[in-house]
Amino acid sequence: MDPFDAGAGSILRQPKAVWATAGASVVAFMGIGLVDPILPSIAKGLDASAGQVSLLFTSYFLITALAMLVTGFVSSRIGGRKTLLLGLAFVVVFAGLAGTSDTVGQLVGYRAGWGLGNALFVSTALAVIVGAAAGGSAAAILLYESALGLGMACGPLLGALLGDASWRYPFFGTAFLMAIGFLCITVFLKEQPKPARKTSLLDPIRALGHGGLASAAVSAFFYNYTFFTVLAFTPFVLNMTPYKSGAVFFAWGVLLAVFSVLVAPRMQRRFGSLKVLGGSLVLLAADVLVLGYGNHTAAIVCTILSGAFIGVNNTVYTELALGVSDAPRPVASAGYNFVRWFAAAAAPYFAPKIEEWTDVHIPFVVAAVTAVLGAVVVAVRRRALTHEAEELEPKHATEDSVAVFAD
Repeated sequence: MDPFDAGAGSILRQPKAVWATAGASVVAFMGIGLVDPILPSIAKGLDASAGQVSLLFTSYFLITALAMLVTGFVSSRIGGRKTLLLGLAFVVVFAGLAGTSDTVGQLVGYRAGWGLGNALFVSTALAVIVGAAAGGSAAAILLYESALGLGMACGPLLGALLGDASWRYPFFGTAFLMAIGFLCITVFLKEQPKPARKTSLLDPIRALGHGGLASAAVSAFFYNYTFFTVLAFTPFVLNMTPYKSGAVFFAWGVLLAVFSVLVAPRMQRRFGSLKVLGGSLVLLAADVLVLGYGNHTAAIVCTILSGAFIGVNNTVYTELALGVSDAPRPVASAGYNFVRWFAAAAAPYFAPKIEEWTDVHIPFVVAAVTAVLGAVVVAVRRRALTHEAEELEPKHATEDSVAVFAD
């Protein structure tokens, strides 16, 4: 069945609450790539090095990873709607404050607060969309991936358009858009029933005791290192104006969106999820190597092309994380994200350091190696990822309304 068919199972026919949550999710994901085109401008404006400015990603994702242990704890006690609003409020406040920064240290600190809000919002948004969407969990995941792809595509574009006047404006723009998201959630999303069982701070860690989920998380950790080397380090290598850099990463985001929503599901049906994931990771490794060693034109082409592989990987990893274990979906998602976001924090910090220690090519060699390691984990742990996922798929299909914050 085509999820874009106009029938009842289409991702296009959803309740207003789902669209409000998905719309706010677009803006939340915009915040990830927003700073890409303006990283050199921020470095110049605050008299900071590339390594210092890259800490904008490190602080953001380090707090995001740690906050994954808290999101389920909070949402299971105050409900999904209040958790979404709390996360949005944090983003509005800290994104606005980021625009007022006078030093790179202040900006890095405000991005950490932004990361906390984003973690509370994004992890809960997926649970809300899965629970409230028409058409089951497959349609909901595609809708969530659509929001991710659109946000990742529009973030660099918004950053370039506003950042051309001042590097501060993209932060103020994000705060404004998230305030609109806050109002939409307030109006359209009803109070979500709390789960029968409250989530403890250690539940996501316990969930990682499941072999299949742990394997997906470790593989995603290596993959995310590659992903965020491209996202956080490449702008300095391209060394382009905000408009040109924004255009490159907009094209990258468009490919990410198209391949995550339209191409990945078709490839999975034809070849199987693990073959698609392993192949995509190997191709991403090759792409990153060419990016690092090619000329400027090749670097631009490979940066854009990497969006296709990243889009495929994002979709497959999300489905694996939500379907491979017997843990409730929010708990499984929190444990999985707790592991993988540490790589998103590490890559922006280590890539400039590796360049300082060696040369500009080696950070991409490391990124290629981590992508291959992600594929190796998938191959070695194939039995756990395949057998357990197949065993548990029917169970999850009946648990959606219980395991997540359903209407």
